Amino acid sequence: MIIDFNKVKTSKTTEFMGGKGDFFIKSVKDDLNNIMCDTLSPGASVGYHKHVVDSEIMLILKGTGEVKYDNQIIPVKAGDCHYCPKGHAHSLTNTSGEELVFFAVVCNQ
Repeated sequence: MIIDFNKVKTSKTTEFMGGKGDFFIKSVKDDLNNIMCDTLSPGASVGYHKHVVDSEIMLILKGTGEVKYDNQIIPVKAGDCHYCPKGHAHSLTNTSGEELVFFAVVCNQ
């Protein structure tokens, strides 16, 4: 299967999971996985949340920001991969003046 994110509809949300600012989501889902290519506007964030029934992998494609992972702040940049296993909590914040673009997969377990 090939997913062409250029052809996937973008949806816009604000304050995603209690975060701040605008969050643009391109998502393809099945029963077990949510595969996404997402963009956080400058200063925007995904709110801090716990993965109770799933895990998440994020690959930063463009920009810089920071991940809060189990209350530890970790800077991220293009090329970094963040993994949040089931039972752990995290957030993502765009700390730059440019878009933060990332690929993410949420896997139910």
